[in-house]
Amino acid sequence: MYRYQILIEYIGTNFIGWQIQSKGKSIQKLIQKKLSKLLNEKISLVGSGRTDSGVHATEQSAHFDCNKKIQNINKLLKSVNHFVNNRGISVLKIKKRNLRFHARFSAKLRIYKYIIFNRLSKPSIEKQRGWHLIKKLDVNLMKAGAKKLLGTRDFSTFRSSSCNAKSPIRTMKSIKIKSSKGRIEIKFQSKSFLQQQVRSMVGCLKYLAEKKWDLKKFNQIVKSKQRILCAPPAPAEGLFLEKVIY
Repeated sequence: MYRYQILIEYIGTNFIGWQIQSKGKSIQKLIQKKLSKLLNEKISLVGSGRTDSGVHATEQSAHFDCNKKIQNINKLLKSVNHFVNNRGISVLKIKKRNLRFHARFSAKLRIYKYIIFNRLSKPSIEKQRGWHLIKKLDVNLMKAGAKKLLGTRDFSTFRSSSCNAKSPIRTMKSIKIKSSKGRIEIKFQSKSFLQQQVRSMVGCLKYLAEKKWDLKKFNQIVKSKQRILCAPPAPAEGLFLEKVIY
């Protein structure tokens, strides 16, 4: 048995998400199907974690096992990309790993970024690659709110009702916010995230930056552990799984 890690870039717009579901097109299903055909055996692809419908990735990580050693990895890389590139997916790298490696459980850090276009005009080149907001956002207030989200805490406020994680406790290692020419980038680092956690946090930071909430109310909602008090989650199109670190 041989194990291989693959790194994948994709546009999530036309997919139901990473994970295979009973209905709809998923990234996992498409790549798994093509690998099975090319390697002439049934392949099961294990991702580092799910991304929801419409969410993108610049470097999703996954692994698969196969019975025979792959003799020409570059040839396989070119072949699988031939089938998936026109669907908005690129396999960036395939590399051999030992059997102890696990795309999900070996991960030490996951990095997500969220893009906001804070300007009058809608983006054209980066259409569906960010959240377009016309009302001017106070980035300094956003940064102050982000500090309230750091550390180990109960993130129930930001947890989707369909989340099946055993615990709402997570450790937010870092949140970095930078703004330039109407483009705001928020980068989150944690070992793992709850379902819809990042989009829910961005939705709340947006309320704060619009001054719908003050910092005191924002902090109260963070600590409340009540999902009903959360702002509407930011749309999926602005979210990117940037990297998984092992």
